[in-house]
Amino acid sequence: MSVEAFGITDVGRKRKHNEDAYALDLAEGLFIVADGMGGHAAGEVAAKITVETIGEFIAATRQKEEATWPFRYNHALAFNSNRLAIAIEKANERVMAAVAAQPWLKGMGTTVVAGLLNEEILSLAHVGDSRAYLYRDGELTRLTDDHSWVHEQVAAGILTEEEAKSHPLKNVVTRALGGGPSVSPDLRELTFSPRDLFIFCSDGLTTMLGDEEISEAAAISAEPQKLCRKLVDTANEKGGVDNITVVIVHVPVGATKPEAQTASGAKAPDTKGASEVKTASGVKPVAGGKTGGK
Repeated sequence: MSVEAFGITDVGRKRKHNEDAYALDLAEGLFIVADGMGGHAAGEVAAKITVETIGEFIAATRQKEEATWPFRYNHALAFNSNRLAIAIEKANERVMAAVAAQPWLKGMGTTVVAGLLNEEILSLAHVGDSRAYLYRDGELTRLTDDHSWVHEQVAAGILTEEEAKSHPLKNVVTRALGGGPSVSPDLRELTFSPRDLFIFCSDGLTTMLGDEEISEAAAISAEPQKLCRKLVDTANEKGGVDNITVVIVHVPVGATKPEAQTASGAKAPDTKGASEVKTASGVKPVAGGKTGGK
């Protein structure tokens, strides 16, 4: 599916390093945001491993359903959804293996939200509190539920949304890659329409901007590059307390399916502030580093 996409990551105003990473690959229809944690730049390592592993697995299993074995296959889901689920499991294995091989990485982990688009549906997978949104016909819909302590408290009626925003445990995630030998991503599938806008982001954006503010920005411009920069700039203007990463995908009118191209796992450059990539093919992970946890 031929779409327009753009991604940007920014260190923010308070952190010394950027531990977020992202990738977009228009040929594969793959879009990823990961938010690392762990301190001493270990989170950057986890996020980069995750982005690269998912990209490599998706490229290797294109139109090869048997390539997913010996992993389990959920026949209730589309092939792309299974690919994403297994790719995340493999990323978790690599994160855990890196910790075992290098003790200084102990405690590192990462969230991830990833979308895989074909001519029919968007397959969506996430672990942690990085989010995906759909902006359609003037309305913003959150497509993911945060795997976080405060979200669970809000869902149980113990905390209100307002209380959760300022709670001292607001950054505690209840599910992450690197947290154990296995990981269980939430999966969903949805159809899309021309003019749809998908937003993938780390919590550095959603900590600073509410859903209403994101929706207002999307209403002004659906052009991915302009909207990415607007969202990041606004988050920084409001304090920029964490790394901010946004990937935006726009489905234009008359979108067509492109010829498939081989994805490549390019090495992520070091960054000290804003980094961005706009590419028609090839997984281009972008990463940095920050101190401390999420």
